[in-house]
Amino acid sequence: MSTVAQPSVPTRASSAAVRGSALAAARLVLLRDLRLAFRKPEHIVQPLAFFAIVTTLFPLSTTPELSRLREIAPGVLWVAALLSGLLALEFLFRDDAQDGTLEQYALSGQSLTWLILAKTCAHWLLTGLPLALLAPLAGGALGAPAAALPSITVTIAIGTVALSLVGAIGAALTIGVKRGGVLLSVLVLPLAVPILIFGSRATQLAIAGESFVAALELLGAMAVLGVTLAPLAAAAAVRISLE
Repeated sequence: MSTVAQPSVPTRASSAAVRGSALAAARLVLLRDLRLAFRKPEHIVQPLAFFAIVTTLFPLSTTPELSRLREIAPGVLWVAALLSGLLALEFLFRDDAQDGTLEQYALSGQSLTWLILAKTCAHWLLTGLPLALLAPLAGGALGAPAAALPSITVTIAIGTVALSLVGAIGAALTIGVKRGGVLLSVLVLPLAVPILIFGSRATQLAIAGESFVAALELLGAMAVLGVTLAPLAAAAAVRISLE
């Protein structure tokens, strides 16, 4: 009596193996991007130098009154952080697209979403985190009280996570565009406006010595939403660009 083969059903063990494989591949991509970035230190130094120069020149171009500097400090810090992050976004996928690495990622059988998320994490570690660590020095130059400097660091760190994720979508959409830096800015800046608003508000409240938890929670919610949706959108944009 013949038996009919039953279709295999994915088990928990196989699902865990797939997730483990995706995480391992993402970790390798993260380490690779970090190693390659340190071979080109100018890509790391350029955004930090821009951030430091902008925040240092502002006090020289306006009144040295401490109260006035504290009023403009949130806007200066966040605009400088946003523009500094944009300088590095152009290189997020460009080199990998030119040498065929992105195409290999898409054909590797691994989750492209996880690989894109790993590349975005590398971008934040190389750009967003150093900006957050540099923010207390810039805040001090703008008259921020010492008690507010840790809060400014946390706010910039969370905000740059959201900015990196939003920027990854724009970078993926402009892969095939020659000199796409201007187009990248046009795509990313409108999406970054809510992050800029809530980040500046949280920084303003921190400098004033008031509770900034509500604004920080909204900023964190944007970062969580970005982690959930941005890698999917960026992966879809990469596939479209490679076709």
